[in-house]
Amino acid sequence: DLRIFDCTTHLIPDPDTVFKIESGLADYLAGHIPGAGYLDLQAELSDPSGQFRFTTPGADAFAKTLAAKGLGDGRRVVLYSTAAMNWATRIWWMLHAFGIENAAILNGGWKKWRAEDRPVSTDPCRYPAAKLSARRRPGLIVGKDAVLSALADDGAVVVNALTRAQHDGASKSHYGRPGGITGSVCLPALDLLADDNTFLDAAALRGKFDAAGIGMDKKVITYCGGGIAATMDSFALTLLGHDDVGIYDNSLSEWAKDHGLPMEVKQ
Repeated sequence: DLRIFDCTTHLIPDPDTVFKIESGLADYLAGHIPGAGYLDLQAELSDPSGQFRFTTPGADAFAKTLAAKGLGDGRRVVLYSTAAMNWATRIWWMLHAFGIENAAILNGGWKKWRAEDRPVSTDPCRYPAAKLSARRRPGLIVGKDAVLSALADDGAVVVNALTRAQHDGASKSHYGRPGGITGSVCLPALDLLADDNTFLDAAALRGKFDAAGIGMDKKVITYCGGGIAATMDSFALTLLGHDDVGIYDNSLSEWAKDHGLPMEVKQ
């Protein structure tokens, strides 16, 4: 009943568009965990009618795509990526948001798998089609109105998962306006990982969130550039048992382009 998927996508830096998107299919074909299939987040699991690159699709479209890939009700799924861990956590978070809970992340991903000299296959894998039920749960993938509400709520915190340089506005890489959402705090997604690409242990993770002022008693909404890195922070909070966490789906790809929405650059 196990399904394994390589979720790799690449962001290629581009001076005009911040990043270009490149499928990770070539990586998959060059070598993957034996028995793993491939999921293309942008081409297969994002809304084709959406205004932004990675907008979450509706429940029926999401379930139909994954069912065709062999993920069905009652199946277990393990996700990994050859590049940044956040591609796997993004798809995990979408499964979580659609009520599909029997899912896991391969801790350390492909980097750790290869470092441990584990088996590699170049044989494509397709699982038999299945039937999958999905129903979107409220509050787990949200829009800008929820972010604005959280900013005005003393019991909530909005968290930027991009680098501190991007959050402060010191980086030349931005999504239309430099800086972060006014009133948000920053906890970069990469700060949650150890050198071997695994998540920090529970005590260290909790220390990172505490130091950033992200209390376990607060409602949390995470964001980044396009709702990808944000899922690293949200996933880590979920690992720690936090049950009131959401991601801002279109993140700064939407927010920064709307000059009516507040952003700030740290001096």
